[in-house]
Amino acid sequence: MSSFDILGSLGSLESSDRSLPSAPEKCSRKGCRAAASYQILWNNPKIHTHERRKVWLACAEHRDWLANYLEQRGMLKDVVPFEASPDTEGNQA
Repeated sequence: MSSFDILGSLGSLESSDRSLPSAPEKCSRKGCRAAASYQILWNNPKIHTHERRKVWLACAEHRDWLANYLEQRGMLKDVVPFEASPDTEGNQA
């Protein structure tokens, strides 16, 4: 699997399926359906300004994998806890 395949399969907060209020936020790791508990903040210094932050969401199991992937490429900025918005929490079963 190439890097492009991996990057293309990762979700972000900007994707349309993430805005559905009835669905909890999911981990960005390909194939993972676990609820997110971390935000991995990153940017690509070759194309983004220093201040810009992109976000991948991660479950506890994939937090280190996603962070290491970005860190090896010099793109990792921070890993912080993720709390679902009140709209999302109120609609979970």
